[in-house]
Amino acid sequence: MKVTVDEDKCCGAGQCVLLAPEVFDQRDDDGIVTLLDPEPGADRHAAVREAAAVCPASAIELIE
Repeated sequence: MKVTVDEDKCCGAGQCVLLAPEVFDQRDDDGIVTLLDPEPGADRHAAVREAAAVCPASAIELIE
């Protein structure tokens, strides 16, 4: 799995960070997503898929 994020779309809701904190973080100044791990291990795939599904801005893209 390869993960990309569109910082321009991100609204800073933070659901991705709550679901997959090893993969996503937020900038301190504005809460916009930062990608920590663009190719997470298989053990994190379910959490990353859920994070992408609940993202209100559809800012997370997955390539399986």
